[in-house]
Amino acid sequence: MADNSVLPSYDLVSTGPVVRNGAVSRATRRYVDQLRIKTPSIHQAARNLSGGNQQKVVVAKWLERDTDILIFDEPTAVLTPQEIGELMDVMRALRDEGRAIVFITHKLREVLEVADDITVIRRGEVVGRAEPTSTEAELAAMMVGRSVELKVTKQAPRIGEERLVISGLTVASASGAVAVDHLDLTVRGGEIIVIAGVQGNGQSELAEALLGTMTPVGGTITLDGADVTRLSPAKTLGAGLGYVPEDRNKDGLIGDFSIAQNLVLDNLDHFSVGGNLKLGKINQHAAKLVEEFDIRTDSYAQPARSLSGGNQQKVVLARELSRPLSLLLANQPTRGVDVGAIEFLHNRIVAERDRGTAVLIISTELDEVESLADRIAVMYRGRIVGVVGPDTPRDVLGLMMAGIDHDDAAAITEQEDQA
Repeated sequence: MADNSVLPSYDLVSTGPVVRNGAVSRATRRYVDQLRIKTPSIHQAARNLSGGNQQKVVVAKWLERDTDILIFDEPTAVLTPQEIGELMDVMRALRDEGRAIVFITHKLREVLEVADDITVIRRGEVVGRAEPTSTEAELAAMMVGRSVELKVTKQAPRIGEERLVISGLTVASASGAVAVDHLDLTVRGGEIIVIAGVQGNGQSELAEALLGTMTPVGGTITLDGADVTRLSPAKTLGAGLGYVPEDRNKDGLIGDFSIAQNLVLDNLDHFSVGGNLKLGKINQHAAKLVEEFDIRTDSYAQPARSLSGGNQQKVVLARELSRPLSLLLANQPTRGVDVGAIEFLHNRIVAERDRGTAVLIISTELDEVESLADRIAVMYRGRIVGVVGPDTPRDVLGLMMAGIDHDDAAAITEQEDQA
């Protein structure tokens, strides 16, 4: 940790090529208390720090240069709610010292919590400025250019039979470390379970194991009673899985292919005969989905890379929902899209639930977790810490995301409220 905290300042803690370890330690200790970095030793490896403390180390290394302007670009993406609160406190303290802070984020709650002045950018242009007294709805309308429903309106779920059953699932990461550790989870038809947790706790490996791009080292996955544990991705999709990947550009789309072609990528057997594509049928299919999913484009013949992030994500979701599904698995379904597209995508996911499909969402966005979930499964270090209702307080969820079980987390927050 100490070495990381002085990375931009080696000229201040070295003589020629020789690093003065005492100077490094003094520089690091100067910020441990100021930034409330929680560590048993300043010489602990940075990778062993929590996400929040890693962010603080990043801040410390620039404070050592006596930096007057700090840019925070989406700094809370890998933090628990408690760590987000601590980072907000650090930002306020730095502001009070006279430092200027540029905070770039799409999280409206955080904007209103910490900002003194708000600038809204849409498609690379400044479209307005707002006061911290503005509402989330007002900011969302400025970002999109129209009013937006920030909360999903949905009826109580009509829960059906078990569709996805995960039992004792163990998955190793590319490095060989255990990423998913004897995980158990059941998703029923007609419900949305959202897996919440700080990124990097095995969510990506879980999604890949469910799709079939990673082979589990233990446990089973069944879909509608059939064992799909070691099926190929093509066979898993054929068994009724709809898959929205974490990175649409890498795994969800072929950017140089047309929108129409991308809309049939995982269902080509239905749109070809003897290896020849049925172009007329593909175009009819594209015209229908472009209208149904409000994909903003001049032509479905355009390459997918020409679309905005929100419209690209609509293409991915439209493709997956255009065939009968047993399970919809969506990993970070609204990452990198505007609040208008989020509204649309959320409504379509809920509509799929209401058709009786089992829906499993993986999300690091607590607003999304609370909005979509019928049940929340909190994941920490490859395990499900607990499954709770969508009305669970954020402070409790945050502690669970740090590995504390529900009852202990609820007791801790109650004690803090009474203090």
